Amino acid sequence: MDTLNLPTFGHKISEIDGKAHIFDELRRKYVRLTPEEWVRQHMIHLLLSHYRYPKALIRCEGGLLLNQRQKRTDLLVFDRQGQPFLLVECKAPHVPINQSVFDQIARYNHVHRAPYLIVTNGLMHYCCCVDHETDAVTFLDDFPPFD
Repeated sequence: MDTLNLPTFGHKISEIDGKAHIFDELRRKYVRLTPEEWVRQHMIHLLLSHYRYPKALIRCEGGLLLNQRQKRTDLLVFDRQGQPFLLVECKAPHVPINQSVFDQIARYNHVHRAPYLIVTNGLMHYCCCVDHETDAVTFLDDFPPFD
């Protein structure tokens, strides 16, 4: 897997049916190791270890219904009141972060209404704060701390 612009962590990789799998602490099982999953697992560990987000408040690959179609969010973090706090969209390192990626997370956030969004391909990271009253978007220099 590619070296990412994210802190390394003690990952567990195993071969299952001839394919590489990585252990996901949130789902408590091995999942197929794809370039996007590699980025997602790095983001999970960054949020858990560096930003101290509670594991119990992070949902991985959660479903949502958007225009009568089933979609999946990469990571959704809830606040202590159970409301969406942070939505994360992960892409493989070779996928450029462009307007279509921002459009995708904006569509997902139309359902969740989280105040913070992160888009990353493991090499480039963008974080913004969304004011749902005015639709103003402010890009941040760092990821939001968990209160």
